[in-house]
Formats: sequence, structure tokens, C-alpha cells
Amino acid sequence: MALRSADPPSRPDAAALQLIRHQPGAPALRLGLGAGWQPVGAIGQLQALLNDHSFWASGRSTRDLRRMLRHSQAAVSAWDRRRLVGFGRASSDGVYRAALWDVVVAEAYQGQGLGRRLVTLLLEAPLLRGVERTYLMTTNSAGFYRQLGFEEMRSQQLLLKSRQ
Repeated sequence: MALRSADPPSRPDAAALQLIRHQPGAPALRLGLGAGWQPVGAIGQLQALLNDHSFWASGRSTRDLRRMLRHSQAAVSAWDRRRLVGFGRASSDGVYRAALWDVVVAEAYQGQGLGRRLVTLLLEAPLLRGVERTYLMTTNSAGFYRQLGFEEMRSQQLLLKSRQ
């Protein structure tokens, strides 16, 4: 059974949150650890965050989330005490290309700069720092990413091959 993320009692202070740039493969998250290495059921919380605040990543199993994290070269999480309120990850070849994936912020924490902080930490991760191009896909947040220096690429097409 998936956990549901609870709404905070009042408007949270995003500046007081703890952001963690995880080691490649995010072993602490995979083990269920949150801020301060405290056991908080992080995988279940990640599943709830994605289910509640993203349409593209809803319904992912905890097994697949662990596997996804294991193969992510960069991951960042945001914590309000013991509660996961933001997440993002990236993959890269370390030289030419990188891609941001699954950047999500709980609705109550949006509009306070938390998403900007998550993306900045991902772009500053060692494997992404010097890459020639960083890609991302978005359906409804292009304005947010433009503020961070991303540009629309009309010269390229997104192609998709789905698993059968």
C-alpha cells in the first residue's frame, strides 16, 4: 500500500528545509534514510511524493524506485524534518550530455525557491558540472525552467520508444 503525503499544518518555510545531495546511486534513500541519517521510510515517502505531486511518475513500485535510484548518478532530496517534500535526479556521461529527471516539489512547498534549489544542486553535482548540454523534458513547467537558463530546442525532436 502506498503512503500518501500529508499536508503540513501551515505554510512551510522552504528556507528552513534541509537539502541533501546524495552519493551516486543514492544509497541512503534506498535504505530508507532521511535527513540526519534517520530511518524514515524514505522509499515509501518518495513513492507518495511522486504519486501525489506528479502525473508522469505516479504508480511506480518501491522496487522500481530503488532500482531507479541505484542507476542515477545524482539525486537531491528536500526534507522538512522527517518528511520528504522535494526530489530530483539526473544521469550523465560526465562529458557531453546530462538529463534531469523527476524533479518534484510538494504543492505546499512550491513558489518558495525550493525547486530552484533542487535543480541548482543537481547541476552542481560532480558528474554534471562540466557537461556540454543538460536536457530535461517538461509538460507544464517550461516557464520555471526558462528562469533557470534552460531554452526550448525547436531544432530537436523528442522521440519515444515505449516498452511493449
